[in-house]
Amino acid sequence: MKKKMFIALTLALLMTLAACAPAAPATPAAPAADAPAAGDAAAPAADGDMPELVIGLFQPATGANGAGGRQESLGTIFANYRQPTVEIGGVMHRVRIEQVDNQSSTTHGPAAAAELVARGVHIILGSYGSAVSIASSDVFADAGLTAIGVSCTNPNVTRGNDFYFRVCFLDPFQGQVLASLASNTLNADTAYVLTLLGDDYSQGLAHFFTEQFQSLGGTVIQENFPEGTSDFSGFMTNAMNAGAGVIFAPTSAEAAALIIDSAGVAGTDIPLLAGDTWDSPQVLDAAVRSGVSVMVTTFYQEGGAPEWDAAFKEWLNANPAQLANNGGSDVIAGFTAMGYDAYMVTLDIFQRAGVPYPFDQDAIRAATWETSFYGPVAGLIEFDEHGDARRDTAFVKTVNVEEGAWEFYAAQRL
Repeated sequence: MKKKMFIALTLALLMTLAACAPAAPATPAAPAADAPAAGDAAAPAADGDMPELVIGLFQPATGANGAGGRQESLGTIFANYRQPTVEIGGVMHRVRIEQVDNQSSTTHGPAAAAELVARGVHIILGSYGSAVSIASSDVFADAGLTAIGVSCTNPNVTRGNDFYFRVCFLDPFQGQVLASLASNTLNADTAYVLTLLGDDYSQGLAHFFTEQFQSLGGTVIQENFPEGTSDFSGFMTNAMNAGAGVIFAPTSAEAAALIIDSAGVAGTDIPLLAGDTWDSPQVLDAAVRSGVSVMVTTFYQEGGAPEWDAAFKEWLNANPAQLANNGGSDVIAGFTAMGYDAYMVTLDIFQRAGVPYPFDQDAIRAATWETSFYGPVAGLIEFDEHGDARRDTAFVKTVNVEEGAWEFYAAQRL
């Protein structure tokens, strides 16, 4: 649940973050000490009269979700590279990205959010990771800033906060798709569910999977692991002893690689299922070297927008630092595509608000509620009464171990 942040605590956390947070890869330089106060518009560009639209990128670059956060950020950074300006109310604006590292942490997240507010950003994108989004959402609401989640799928991200929206599908839908896949396609009678203790995303997606799987007549055995677990061999043994037909593990990509390695060592032939966080080069590499069957749901299947795919890969491969942030591979993850579309819908929102610099936050939020925008990669973006995207399709893909590549399996609708 969301926790109201008091100003004194936020400032204290902000000072802690500034003192100890590692720098995010490919992050723009921090502003000068006289940056605009919270809610104020950023100053016009120093090299001319063109005003700026400043997008705050609220993402993890370190911590358990650092790899996914960097990949999601790449989509937004690439979008800014392709469209660095936008005309708003008849005035051309330069678009600049201010990025902070929320460290994948519910403890550091609110301070990172406060850092973006202090830099005078005009809208927020992020975060990869539902838990840190939930923990930080009130910081943006208190500042009157609209925030657009990119891949934070837990329903509680937007509940009770009229300033938070998102462009991805939600876990109730994703959980139903995965449970139906496990029961109807893989013919599993028993599912072994492995979750990270205390994590909103992991526990939430497991709940919706369990609910649907049991409604289809299946049996669920669930175990939790604490943060920092590196050896999952005992859990794999438990799954095999339970006669599980599938192992469902909604975890970070970092934990996923360890789970897959343990499954390979155990010699199990039980298919591993997971949600969007497993759409990662780390997971692909682990599945290939371990020979384990892996299936995941995601937001976008590479090949769905061929021209965009080619342009992104060309940009990625031309920059070693960006390629490293993509896991050293040019495979396109679904949340990278969503990061691109989130940037593009942001420009559309400001254009429809029609108020140039200095911006009217009430007009921006009103325009966000009225969004009907066809994202160039992942399709139509519209928001319901909660601020959630109306999406009814999840892409299912599996690892082709022989070819060492992701392989499209199906587009699932319920």
